[in-house]
Amino acid sequence: MKICFILGTRPEIIKTSPVMKQFQKEKINFFIIHTGQHYSYFMDKTFFEELKLPNPEYSLNKLNILLLKMQIYN
Repeated sequence: MKICFILGTRPEIIKTSPVMKQFQKEKINFFIIHTGQHYSYFMDKTFFEELKLPNPEYSLNKLNILLLKMQIYN
């Protein structure tokens, strides 16, 4: 089984980081989906680096959302 964390904002990253760190410590398999709500490096990647969290396995940025909408409505 694999656990998924879906994050999009700075407070979500900060609030879930202790849980993810505990998962890492206990070697519990998980991955991260980032919704891409913050578009700047400072608001996004910096928090993952400073909190020593793994990079998101998937990122839903504006382009991905646009492509998804095109697939749904076409």
